[in-house]
Amino acid sequence: MEIIIIILGVLLDRITKFWSVNILSNIGEIKIINNFFSFYYLENTGAAFGIMKNKIYFLSMITIFVLGGVIYYLIYKKPKSILLRISLSLIIAGAIGNLVDRLLYRYVIDFIMLHYKDVYYFPVFNVADILVCIGTFLLIIFLIKEDKNERGK
Repeated sequence: MEIIIIILGVLLDRITKFWSVNILSNIGEIKIINNFFSFYYLENTGAAFGIMKNKIYFLSMITIFVLGGVIYYLIYKKPKSILLRISLSLIIAGAIGNLVDRLLYRYVIDFIMLHYKDVYYFPVFNVADILVCIGTFLLIIFLIKEDKNERGK
């Protein structure tokens, strides 16, 4: 199950980034919901929210280190919780998606833009970021459930 989630996640990320590079980068912006949601091509040389700009090698090494730890945990500890396995698989898929960009291009391709008119712009993101966020959210749910189970014993 984990392999399928990882492969599908990475494929979805790569396909959307391929579209973004080949179509969206030539157009600039596609407005989906006026003053709220657009596709907008952006090359991000940093991490989330644009922090640590131009630290490509450092960010890549951190990602590889974390990926190694999470993959090791999945393979050798074989967690029983389906929720934990799904959450870690989504995080792995997203991390791989953005790592591939950093290694190939020296930046991450972002293209999903949420904003409120010209008042507020959420940082532009991509499918890999969504996978990491959903995986992290599920991991938090798992940890809360585990904590309740431990306290109930």
